[in-house]
Amino acid sequence: MIYQLGDRIAHPLHGAGEIREIERKRVEGQNREYYVLYVSRGDMKVLIPVDACEQIGVRPIIGAAEAEAVFRALPELTVQEEANWNRRYRDNMLQLKSGDLMKTALVVKSLVLRERRTGLSNGERKMLHSAKQILLSEMMLALDAPYEDVERRLYAALD
Repeated sequence: MIYQLGDRIAHPLHGAGEIREIERKRVEGQNREYYVLYVSRGDMKVLIPVDACEQIGVRPIIGAAEAEAVFRALPELTVQEEANWNRRYRDNMLQLKSGDLMKTALVVKSLVLRERRTGLSNGERKMLHSAKQILLSEMMLALDAPYEDVERRLYAALD
């Protein structure tokens, strides 16, 4: 097993939280173990197959210094603006799936700026909500700060 109960980890598409349980389930005739990740924001619980963590991109959360570096880097991140919404959506999804928090921050910045300029489609609005959840859930754990404070710092860095 890679992780232990109490470890704080980040899932690339669901955000960061704490492993509070390890469940054993029988799936397709095989016993499998799952980490039960309680995401730090909201009431979401994610089952992560123990033997697939690396494939999925699960990793330990960043430290406070790395979180501060993300905030410092946000104003300088360059947003590439793709005109075709389909390609833009696909590119953003690839960034999120990478599990790299700086790439997630870039997706958030890109979508927030686009929202301010022209508005977002329903799909992009949902993606912004999801990307913000992923980013802020990890930042609040890394900084041991309330969601509202971390969100306020995010928007201050984007202004």
